[in-house]
Amino acid sequence: MSEAKPAKAKPPSPEDQPFDSYVPQLLMPALAKEIQGYGGPAPELSFEQGAMPVVGADCWMVKGTLPGERRFWLCFTGADINAAKTVAVAEAGSEPSLLESFLIDEKKMSLALLVSRLVQRLNGQKWLGPN
Repeated sequence: MSEAKPAKAKPPSPEDQPFDSYVPQLLMPALAKEIQGYGGPAPELSFEQGAMPVVGADCWMVKGTLPGERRFWLCFTGADINAAKTVAVAEAGSEPSLLESFLIDEKKMSLALLVSRLVQRLNGQKWLGPN
């Protein structure tokens, strides 16, 4: 008779980490690496709680600066990667004037999805690589 092997516990997914460690330890390094993959320098990134661009509501955000003083904000309305998200961008010398809903139709959030869609959005601005 063979004995049943105990089921191995599945390791927790990165998205199960607390928000305040997930963003600086996983999201920001992955985002910087993906942006650098386009051939430019690493962006300056910070993670903070503060006033959301344009509307001023309190939020958690990843603020980024790219060469040429181009800036972007990925805002979370709550301390949860599944919270509603917005993106704002601003060229050098200007302030953001538009908040865009971000990943509103996604049921399950993942690190790969957050990074790829944000980088796709920045590349759409023609801010990455030799556009």
